[in-house]
Amino acid sequence: MAFTHEHREVQKTLKRYIDEHINPHVDAWEAAEMMPAHEIFKGLGDLGLLGLTKPEAYGGAGLDYSYSMAMAETLGHIHCGGVPMAIGVQTDMATPALARFGSEELKREFLAPAIAGDAVGCIGVSEPGAGSDVSAIKSVARKDGDDYLISGQKMWITNSLQADWMCMLVNTSDGPAHKNKSLVMVRMRDENGKLVKGIEVAQKIRKIGMHSSDTGLIYFDDVRVPQRNLIGQEGAGFIYQMQQFQEERLWCAASTLQSLSNCIEWTVEWAQERKLFGASLADQQWVQFKLAELKTEVESLRALTYLAVEHYVAGEDVTEWATMAKLKAGRLNRVVPDTCLQFWGGMGFTWENKVSRMFRDGRLASIGGGADEVMLGILSKTMGIAKRAVK
Repeated sequence: MAFTHEHREVQKTLKRYIDEHINPHVDAWEAAEMMPAHEIFKGLGDLGLLGLTKPEAYGGAGLDYSYSMAMAETLGHIHCGGVPMAIGVQTDMATPALARFGSEELKREFLAPAIAGDAVGCIGVSEPGAGSDVSAIKSVARKDGDDYLISGQKMWITNSLQADWMCMLVNTSDGPAHKNKSLVMVRMRDENGKLVKGIEVAQKIRKIGMHSSDTGLIYFDDVRVPQRNLIGQEGAGFIYQMQQFQEERLWCAASTLQSLSNCIEWTVEWAQERKLFGASLADQQWVQFKLAELKTEVESLRALTYLAVEHYVAGEDVTEWATMAKLKAGRLNRVVPDTCLQFWGGMGFTWENKVSRMFRDGRLASIGGGADEVMLGILSKTMGIAKRAVK
């Protein structure tokens, strides 16, 4: 798959916005452990970048998924991991099911403002006792007249401290674990920006990395939501979320390509300048070979990711390709910054160093969106070497 002139124009527009409106402020946002999501999203929405693959009827561009990948890759120019992740939640994690299965009314109410950058969204799947095992969620939505009353907890939720709405996975019946779940759009804040009755931000979670991205533990206590906020069919939420994961995992892989390449390039420049025993660090053959190996690994990930997206655009089920790409991206997000940091020596162990920030931020890639072990389990099943769960 090759980028066209149109793909490159999208990337140029986004890169310019990053250079002018994001990177100059990243250090301050990292220190504050919060980015101004509404401000950033509004700027991106005004440029038409939050709905590249979404229907034109709701403000999107109606383009194929390769444009979302081009955008994800360009987000790697941002000098931290938290801001790209927050944007990716809005474009590729919290909105795919809404755009694909939501009613006309829901798309007008939630999708259109998200595309315009007028609303911040989040995806509510993980819970204190259900991370990798999505089927184990305990949050429930019970019917009361024309409404649902939603109770439960959601944890590790990106954007949740600033979000206007949540695409929330809840249990809507007592049936089998894979058939009793639904995706429901939950408005979190009123027109004055105050939390809706029954919703509590229980904790702002402090993390070892991704500092500029807010992450919360959210409590729901009989939160009243109209039943019309149901996405698609009741009981089909688990399937919708698994389909949504395909785009999330493709996004995760694509979003690492530029940042990993940057990490290697920064280290090459450092190694050429750093003097060691009368020569430069880059003169050491082992350093040369190791950096060459890392670049080869990153380009292999690029080829795999491009292949997966090509098949996805063609309408194929890319569960296996997306899973492999996500797995490999997570591994490289650990190996590349760690190896490069070693070459930076003491400078790599300083807080402000860009490689050390990648070392902290990149560790999440093997956990979030499905841990490496979950990816390996999926691949074992698609390969036919592990039994599928009995449903």
